[in-house]
Amino acid sequence: MSSSLKGILFMCAGVFCLALGDAIAKWLGEVHSPLQIIFFRTLVSLPLIALLAHFGGGLRKLRTRRPGVHLARGLIYTGTMVFFVLGLTLLPLAEATAIAFAAPLFVTLLSVPLLGERVDRQVLAASLLGFAGVLVVVRPGGEGFHSGALVMLTAAVFYALLMITSRRYGGREHLWAMVFYITLVPLLVTTVTLPWVWQTPHPWHWLGFLGSGIVGIGATACITLAFRFAPAAIAAPFDYTAMLWAVLLGWWFWGEMPDLWVFVGSLLIIGSGLAIAYHDRRTTLKRRPTS
Repeated sequence: MSSSLKGILFMCAGVFCLALGDAIAKWLGEVHSPLQIIFFRTLVSLPLIALLAHFGGGLRKLRTRRPGVHLARGLIYTGTMVFFVLGLTLLPLAEATAIAFAAPLFVTLLSVPLLGERVDRQVLAASLLGFAGVLVVVRPGGEGFHSGALVMLTAAVFYALLMITSRRYGGREHLWAMVFYITLVPLLVTTVTLPWVWQTPHPWHWLGFLGSGIVGIGATACITLAFRFAPAAIAAPFDYTAMLWAVLLGWWFWGEMPDLWVFVGSLLIIGSGLAIAYHDRRTTLKRRPTS
């Protein structure tokens, strides 16, 4: 099996874990507050992250000289998860997933004022196409509009900010430190709020909380391995297989079937993302020294 094919398979496995985690969060959100769901997810994930860090070079990899940066990123990640889980409870799974795909588009546009990057005209045109797809899915002012779409768009903006901070500080901090602290901060925040939102879980819900944390770590591990085996330009587009899983899981567990406009908007968003990825790959190849 070729290295690229291994990367693609790991990427698909990681995306499946993410989609399964979203379905579990949607199911738990029918009873429990997003804060309680995030508490248990991070409670399960944090020790596993520390264990992976231990075997991936030792806990010294968690040392940092930028605690303020990690605190800010952790708060941004907390906002991302709160709005995302809330959006999952308000929208069909496929529609929520389609809107979440807008996050890379926000990264492209926000990188201009926040990172001082220049956006080529082709990338800007592709981003505008993607936002047109978001409008098709959301349909503001139409009969299909739901306020949950605004909640999910807010989650996408928070996630874009998280990615921008990763782009800015990822080369200065170790990977496991970046992952560990954005998991620790939400755990601490939700621990403080837990007395006001606590609902005693049903026995099956305990398995859901445990499974949510495990598949979250599984997704992180698989996607990390995907980019080790395959170039980003090959592995990253398979992130969009999440839409397939969202449709199947939504139909299987909740009888949800997206309408035509959700599929049309999703195609526009996915096409936009693939166009931006292709442009970035061509630009990188042009800039690469021949030596």
